[in-house]
Amino acid sequence: MTHNPAAEPLSAEPQEESLGALVANATDHISTLVRAEIELAKAELRFDAKRVGTAAGLFGAAAFMAHLCLILASFAIAYGLVALGVWTWLAFTIVTVFYLVVAGLLVLFGVRKLKGLAGMRRTMRSLKSLKGGEPDGLATVGASQSAGQVGSHREPVSPDR
Repeated sequence: MTHNPAAEPLSAEPQEESLGALVANATDHISTLVRAEIELAKAELRFDAKRVGTAAGLFGAAAFMAHLCLILASFAIAYGLVALGVWTWLAFTIVTVFYLVVAGLLVLFGVRKLKGLAGMRRTMRSLKSLKGGEPDGLATVGASQSAGQVGSHREPVSPDR
């Protein structure tokens, strides 16, 4: 006759593990899971970093080629002006002044964008209040305020500046 362990009656009491053993077992499983997740994140980051590096190199090469094309186009425009009867020195000066005006406008727009930076005022105020132990207004919001009034003491954040 063959032996069938499933047909045997189970013991009256399942083997009980102590609380310490269960906690140790859970801790071991959690640390294994965390290590596995970290290894997965490292592998994904390595793969993504290689792709980003390759893409950055390709973008750099494309920018270099576009810069060479801009230089050649500048010469073509200058010699086109010469063909129209403009003196050679004046044609090259016109092209140079055009690029200086474009560069100046780009700097002006860039400076205007930088002036709109908030400088993380809200974050710094929040950190100072945490450091000093003062409430920053979040705990003072009471039930008597309506939904439109909650957060009205905060300064608005507008990403368009």
